Amino acid sequence: MATAYYPTPAAANYNMAPTHAPSQRARGYRICDQCGTVETPAVKFRLCGGCMTTQYCSQDCQKVHWPSHRTICQHTAMQVKAAAAGGAQYGGAPDENIAKNLRKFTSAHSALLGWAGFQALKLKRVPAALRQSALVIDLNYQHHSEAHRRFTINGTHVVPRTYVRDPLVTADIQRREERCRANGGIGTLVVIIQCGPTSQVMPVEVDPPSKIGWDERSDWESALRHFVDSGRTDFKPICTGTNGIYYA
Repeated sequence: MATAYYPTPAAANYNMAPTHAPSQRARGYRICDQCGTVETPAVKFRLCGGCMTTQYCSQDCQKVHWPSHRTICQHTAMQVKAAAAGGAQYGGAPDENIAKNLRKFTSAHSALLGWAGFQALKLKRVPAALRQSALVIDLNYQHHSEAHRRFTINGTHVVPRTYVRDPLVTADIQRREERCRANGGIGTLVVIIQCGPTSQVMPVEVDPPSKIGWDERSDWESALRHFVDSGRTDFKPICTGTNGIYYA
């Protein structure tokens, strides 16, 4: 199969020096799990310290949401403890550290991982694919002082969405999906980041493709590898609008 040629790279800053400056993220990456506020440079979100996945725009929203979040949050914490108790090793790091670092990695690269899932499932052309499929990103562990640089890409593959078997995680995905559709979105994209036996599920609430300016790219995996393997967290996807090319 011939490799597609693109006159521009998949990211605005692909060939630039990394800035690591937080960029404004489009809806679908960082949404307050309580009130639905979208993260902007002026509204810096906070992650739940337990699961390191759910995000909030304020401490008040986090407190209000806790009764409904408690079950999945405590479930995640128990999984981390179980991994530590097992004493298994992968890549020279205890499973407990892998789990914690995996959550930090997912948070740091959330924009890139969500974009990769969007491209892998070809949601620009086939929005319904998110209901049947999920993207799995396999990682290798490496020792590094920065959490987001402790992994490199081993491979990616699209799997049936039933790959996620944990009933509590599945219920949480369904809850997000219902909220997304109620707000005019098409549903929840599921990205599974795993390193050995340890995995992190990243649900991404997705707007209708007509509202997403991202170009469809078949070279998405090379961009994913480029930013992850180099430890860059400043990914900015290329978009095409009525006024030409721009970057999100």
